[in-house]
Amino acid sequence: MSEKEIESNEELLIREAFVEKGWNEIHSQDSWQILKTVAEFVDGFDRLAKIGPSVTIYGSARTKPDHKYYQMSVDIAARLVKNGYGVITGGGPGIMEAGNKGASKNGGKSIGLNIKLPFEQVPNQYVDPDKSINFDYFFARKVCFMKYSQGFIIMPGGFGTLDELFEALTLIQTKKIARFPIVMVGTEYWKGLLDWLQNTMCENANNINPEDLKLIKLVDTAEDAVRVIDEFYAKYLLKPNF
Repeated sequence: MSEKEIESNEELLIREAFVEKGWNEIHSQDSWQILKTVAEFVDGFDRLAKIGPSVTIYGSARTKPDHKYYQMSVDIAARLVKNGYGVITGGGPGIMEAGNKGASKNGGKSIGLNIKLPFEQVPNQYVDPDKSINFDYFFARKVCFMKYSQGFIIMPGGFGTLDELFEALTLIQTKKIARFPIVMVGTEYWKGLLDWLQNTMCENANNINPEDLKLIKLVDTAEDAVRVIDEFYAKYLLKPNF
């Protein structure tokens, strides 16, 4: 889709929000949207329930194969599958491709939860064909990430990565999901954000508790990222075949 087509589509969506609709039109459109949403959940739940313990790797779709964080993501995924975990990504290019590549090349389960977008997102070649799921709705996709992941690796990324990071943090903080490990990789990239969380959000504004920041582990190597996951489950005498 060209930039002009995207702008035209955006204008259409904005104008539609101001158009008055009759009850029959609203009822029909909303009903079909609900059914479509339910279908995405059913398909996602049915297929992901069979994958076993897995770790999700989040990160930018724009990271190139020669970048150190791409290569580190391949290494992290390889270590995870060798330790018995499957690897879940958003199924697209960049860091997502790297995660699926590391899993696939090392004989592990490689899962891709792809989102249909007008740009950037194209399914990568390293997702297992039977474990590639396409979503229209971000919220349905995020529910599947949270429901079927036993840990989260946060590589450098953009708005989408931040959205997924804070979704996981919020659900854990509010005890809507279990306290799964969250590992952020790359001090040079994430330190400014973490300093702001500590100094501004926590200490100055008192909008989160100091304990909330302990939900995050910051590391700089693939080895340390996977070690955090392994040590977390070792406390419960659990391994990936649990």
